[in-house]
Amino acid sequence: MSMGFLWLWVVICMNNIIWLSFVSVSTAELQRFEHPVKADGSLSFLAIGDWGRRGAYNQSQVAYQMGEIGAKLNIDFVISTGDNFYNRGLTSVKDPAFVESFTEIYTAKSLQKQWYIVLGNHDYRGNALAQLSPVLRKIDSRWLCLRSFLVNTKIADFFFIDTNPFVDKYFLRQKHYQHDWRGVLPRKQYLSNLLKDLDCALRNSSANWKVVVGHHTIRSIGHHGDTKEVVDQILPILEANNVDVYINGHDHCLEHISSTNSQIQFLTSGGGSKAWKGDIKMKRDGSKFYYDGQGFLSAQFTETDAEFAFYDVSGTLLHRLNLSKLLYDSM
Repeated sequence: MSMGFLWLWVVICMNNIIWLSFVSVSTAELQRFEHPVKADGSLSFLAIGDWGRRGAYNQSQVAYQMGEIGAKLNIDFVISTGDNFYNRGLTSVKDPAFVESFTEIYTAKSLQKQWYIVLGNHDYRGNALAQLSPVLRKIDSRWLCLRSFLVNTKIADFFFIDTNPFVDKYFLRQKHYQHDWRGVLPRKQYLSNLLKDLDCALRNSSANWKVVVGHHTIRSIGHHGDTKEVVDQILPILEANNVDVYINGHDHCLEHISSTNSQIQFLTSGGGSKAWKGDIKMKRDGSKFYYDGQGFLSAQFTETDAEFAFYDVSGTLLHRLNLSKLLYDSM
């Protein structure tokens, strides 16, 4: 099993003054969190990506519509697919961008729920450890950001994966990208351990629904297209373990592509702020929906049914995906 990192609070007493500090300690597997479902056994959430611009590029308008839809669905949590702060992540835990791009933007009552967050490539361009620090949870208790982790619910398991270290160009062109790789190096061992842990966690999951979340695309007809390294290394594990949905950001659009050789649905929710209008490649087999503007994704789960819906900056429903399966048919 791999060695991850878990932040623990440590009380240090010096000269009769109590200091709260934190240290990283190794863990034997991906950290797990439990999230309850509603009393009726259902679960709902929103997914947003590529957003942190202090409200600019329609970020505030998208946040408002998220609050409206979140209230209608009585969401349980929010997922962020990364690129949380532009253009170069956070500088430190004291960076005002955290409050100005997160706390002061997503103010709706319905969004005052747990946020489960992965890092994007722009987050790695800044101080990546700042976003992983528990200090931010003291500033805004909604914030839960780790490199890779699991969220278990009664009806669905969510696997959050750090896709950034898989991308070769970030390492081959370090002068250009200048990513903060503290905690990731040596890269080869990091990736090997992560792949083993993901495969093990998926195989051991007894949930009827399996959802994997990462920043980078697997299938996309947007600006970035497919991420080859993620396709080569992560996709085979998802296919072998009957994953239902992969949710990502990175491409600044809303998108749905169905796998042509498995049950996986590829959903891109990267329209949190600046979008790439008109930046679309030719359609491919399995393409179901593409929107080159701002917006977000909602999801509702029961034990046997799932509904996903894409909304634009005005709250207009653009596309809906409905899935059904027998109870525990993957066991």
